[in-house]
Amino acid sequence: MHLRKKLLAILAVVILLAVTFYGADLENSGDGEDGFFSMFSKKKETIYFWYNDESMSDYINSAAVMYGEKYKVRVLPQLVSESRYLEAINQATLYEEHMPDAYLISNDSLEKAYKAGLATPVEDVSKRMSTIHFPQTALDAVTYQGKYVAYPLYYETAVLLYNEDYLKQWALQQVAKEAEEAEREATQEELQSRADEIMAQAVPKTIDDILSMADTFDPPETVESIFKWDVSDIFYNYYFVGNYMLMGGDTGDSKDKLDINNEQAKKCLEVYKALNQFFYIEPDKVSYESVLQEFMEGKIVFTIATTDAVTTLNQAKEEGLTAVEYQVALLPDPGEDLKGRSLSVTQAVAINGYSPNRELAEQFAAYLTTEYTTLLYEKSGRVASYQFVNQNDKILNVYRAQYESSISLPKMVETGNYWLQLEVLFSKVWNGGDVTKLVDEMSERIHSQLTATN
Repeated sequence: MHLRKKLLAILAVVILLAVTFYGADLENSGDGEDGFFSMFSKKKETIYFWYNDESMSDYINSAAVMYGEKYKVRVLPQLVSESRYLEAINQATLYEEHMPDAYLISNDSLEKAYKAGLATPVEDVSKRMSTIHFPQTALDAVTYQGKYVAYPLYYETAVLLYNEDYLKQWALQQVAKEAEEAEREATQEELQSRADEIMAQAVPKTIDDILSMADTFDPPETVESIFKWDVSDIFYNYYFVGNYMLMGGDTGDSKDKLDINNEQAKKCLEVYKALNQFFYIEPDKVSYESVLQEFMEGKIVFTIATTDAVTTLNQAKEEGLTAVEYQVALLPDPGEDLKGRSLSVTQAVAINGYSPNRELAEQFAAYLTTEYTTLLYEKSGRVASYQFVNQNDKILNVYRAQYESSISLPKMVETGNYWLQLEVLFSKVWNGGDVTKLVDEMSERIHSQLTATN
């Protein structure tokens, strides 16, 4: 954010908080100047909340105001740079007068935070930490050594995004071919009815389904690729091996649960490798943003997209920048006998173990991640982990289903470079590298890292 915009944003928050606190205190102290000055003299419990995702500013500031009005606790949010975020929290805890009592954190950093004393097991006073309120994936994401050490707030994962009009066109083409092969004429109603049947089964369940469509679809001239995604980013590639390359188990914190070198994982990588022959994509010339833009221009039938794509596409349609009718589906499996599993990351609210206001901080964390989440998507574009929101949104329900079956980023500090190594492996495989050799080499490196720290 530019400096001027940042200052204006800070000023707006300060004014909003001041007005709210003034109004709340005025009710208790009477009207006029005495009431105004009592705002500064009357002691009110205060907690400090840190976060590093600028898109969350509106949501968090609004929640702080509403929580303050309802529970008479002053919450002061602070947006902090993403660079060395946890280190900044530690420094503030050690040396600053006002340490963050609670803060937003990615689930993969929870082990580091917990070992430093910056995250503490939650008391769950509101009794919300259960599968009634959160998917098991969300609970696993905030679990460390058998304990919940944060409250899950929102998640990110990837699904299959597709052009619905193109799929309908393909279905009609298949019906026409069937009629031609049967050497009979069909009425328009019959054609449409059969096309609807095909459409109901047209969404790809496996990679082979996409390849089959690529062989049988006569696309419009605008289409440049049947299937294209950001092959340079592990987040969009990982689902190919996510069901078989296991790092730390479902909770991502167990050194004993490590299995990245197995035949199923290698078979999935062979499928991935073969796709370069069908959908030639140059990793150094593609990005998630460029692919999404091409999708909005009608150049792509299928791609892999995270939750932000929904907001981007809807906004583009409102502004007349795209006419694409889209839908989403679960990611297709690598093969009939090979299951895919997408990657997910959960942003959570941790309670600072050194905070003198841990009880108040946890009450706000529970409020922020459950009671107030009805406004999360509207104010931030982020999708809540909490079960009881966005239930009637067909698109977001697909993302939720994908999230529920996903595997979270692991928490183990010793394997912090696992994703970098895996990204390099995928790059080499895409460019024709020997799958078995590459997996064997990476497996040895990971085991060496874990052995060296024991």
